[in-house]
Amino acid sequence: MSDTRRRVKVYTLNEDRQWDDRGTGHVSSTFVERLKGISLLVRAESDGSLLLESKISPNTAYQKQQDTLIVWSEAENYDLALSFQEKAGCDEIWEKICQVQGKDPALEITQDPIDESEEERFEEMPETSHLVELPPCELARLEEIADLVTSVLSSPIRREKLALALMSEGYMKKLLQLFQVCEDLDNREGLHHLYEIVRGVLFLNKAALFEVMFSDDCIMDVVGCLEYDPALVQPKRHREFLTKTAKFKEVIPITDSELRQKIHQTYRVQYIQDIILPTPSVFEENFLSTLTSFIFFNKVEIVSMLQEDEKFLTEVFAQLTDEATEDGKRRELVNFFKEFCAFSQTLQPQNRDAFFKTLANLGILPALEIVMGMDDLQVRAAATDIFSYLVEFSPSMVREFVMQEPQQTDDDVLLINVVIKQMICDSDPELGGAVQLMGLLRTLIDPENMLTPTNKTEKTEFLSFFYKYCMQVLTAPLLANTVDEKKSKVSSASFQSGDCTDFVLTGALRFMRRIIGQKDEYYNRYIIKGNLFEPVINTLLDNGTRYNLLNSAIIELFEFIKVEDVKSLIAHIIDNYYKALESIEYVQTFKGLKGRYEQEKDRQTLRLNRSVLLYPSRYRRDARTLDEDEEMWFHEDEDDDEGEAVEKSRPEEEFPESYGKYMEAKKVKESDDKENFPTQTPTGSFKFTFSHSAGAANGANGKPAASHAASTAMVGLVDYPDDEDEEEEDEEQSPRKRPRLGS
Repeated sequence: MSDTRRRVKVYTLNEDRQWDDRGTGHVSSTFVERLKGISLLVRAESDGSLLLESKISPNTAYQKQQDTLIVWSEAENYDLALSFQEKAGCDEIWEKICQVQGKDPALEITQDPIDESEEERFEEMPETSHLVELPPCELARLEEIADLVTSVLSSPIRREKLALALMSEGYMKKLLQLFQVCEDLDNREGLHHLYEIVRGVLFLNKAALFEVMFSDDCIMDVVGCLEYDPALVQPKRHREFLTKTAKFKEVIPITDSELRQKIHQTYRVQYIQDIILPTPSVFEENFLSTLTSFIFFNKVEIVSMLQEDEKFLTEVFAQLTDEATEDGKRRELVNFFKEFCAFSQTLQPQNRDAFFKTLANLGILPALEIVMGMDDLQVRAAATDIFSYLVEFSPSMVREFVMQEPQQTDDDVLLINVVIKQMICDSDPELGGAVQLMGLLRTLIDPENMLTPTNKTEKTEFLSFFYKYCMQVLTAPLLANTVDEKKSKVSSASFQSGDCTDFVLTGALRFMRRIIGQKDEYYNRYIIKGNLFEPVINTLLDNGTRYNLLNSAIIELFEFIKVEDVKSLIAHIIDNYYKALESIEYVQTFKGLKGRYEQEKDRQTLRLNRSVLLYPSRYRRDARTLDEDEEMWFHEDEDDDEGEAVEKSRPEEEFPESYGKYMEAKKVKESDDKENFPTQTPTGSFKFTFSHSAGAANGANGKPAASHAASTAMVGLVDYPDDEDEEEEDEEQSPRKRPRLGS
């Protein structure tokens, strides 16, 4: 079994003065021939790889902090730290470092960090004069002490010597006792001097001093000293805020007194850094790096202690989801988890990974599913924040959970559907919550976030799940506002009057443009089967020759299809709509589409002729058989895409009036003309109404109209030999059940 005394985490300080976790391993000190000296080696506990190899240099200043930390710099702007699991292991390595450097292990620092300018001045300084002589700790000497502390800040070696002097004989505690005397006497001059002294001591950047100053019996006096800034007319009331306003609420009693003390200390020190201390100047910005490290390692320790206390977290989850829990108590529980998750954002990736995995194992997602559906707005808002942390951390983890839900619950209470409903029903006039949830939903359904090497089927599986269980919830408001023909009917007059319908149409066009932009043949086949270009072209024709946003959006859509050479869509557009589009000459887009179509048709013909010459027996088939095979393929494709479990809507039930008019017009059209020629509208433009489109889009099984001949010809043209393998793979991976975009 590995020796836990030598178990450490390796940290390096980045450019933002934040500690980066480089891994966990076991440290040893041994002679390394290549480095010609005793070195510190850390090997990863996971695979034995070398995390750290650092020679103990005789001139490097090593610092021991908080009993379990050793910090040093190996080069300019490259700081290292070893965080030990146990104090005994830290002491062993510290003794080894001191042995190599010939130093007393009782010291907290092995070298004075002297810069080049000071090295010459102090190179002949006798070793006995290693301390700064401090004045007696008396009220009358406070000004002298303040001047001394302020004067050493510009000298690294004098800062070190002053820090050693302050740590001897309990000098800091004596100073803080003088603060109480000055405050009792209302001695403002003495209080102003104490402000300068305490502020200067913090800038000494010494962890050993922080341990004294931030202890339970000293920290409030430190805060009190910092209230008396000489620049202020009246002192601040930071202690009043920390003791009366900022109440620590234990949502579940914390039995570990060390954990409770660490939480209090971390909050108060963070308050000192963020609120009390002024923003440091460029000269002072590095003076508080140890204070930042102090807070950071405290937070790591708190998160670790909470994670290890499974009884505490289990009780929190139990009360959070218990129906008997009072609303006020539940609000406190959710806010605790919100702060807990926010707290974890300061951790390094490895620590954060362990943190969220612990929450996931304890059931954070099922709990969120419950609280996000509650009526309490504060609870919902906090739960949304927690959910955002989880999605940001691991979208795949959230997807994996939601895909397992249909086996356990109804569609209405699925987590994703709860998120969608909260987004739709946001009561905030600013729609702040809706925008936040929209971003989270977008992250979850973004295919670019699903390309994980560990789960190659995640994209197909999750999108199939989403279309089957969630798409109808997402589109319900849109359908509810467009199902009424009186509200949704778009006439030529409405275009001419310039009302807001144009915005609705451009929104629908953007959606279709985004779908086509995916370059996915599955979507392309769906568009073709439903004749979804028909309303687009009718809108273009109704718009006439007006040059506006709507016209530009439609032209850009077709231009994209031409430039990207989307063969299946080009064939469909030319076969079915070109007679109405060929008269449009103010852009060359449609003639360009025709040119692409003819080029591909020539290539297909040439390829077919070559195949016949090479394999004549394969093509000795009756033309009628070929047509029948193509027609079977087309209908089989419809059945596969729709799936037996998708309920097909009946247009005569949802839109009885418009459906009746349509069927009447269809019968007249079929009797008059078996071919689909464009009819001229009152505005002089052409408009299409395909008999085949209704059958294809709604699953009708009647006898195909004359336009079906064009459809079968289109199928033969689309089925490119070069794309057979790719299309077969797409069809195998695509879900069998996907809701219709047009239904």
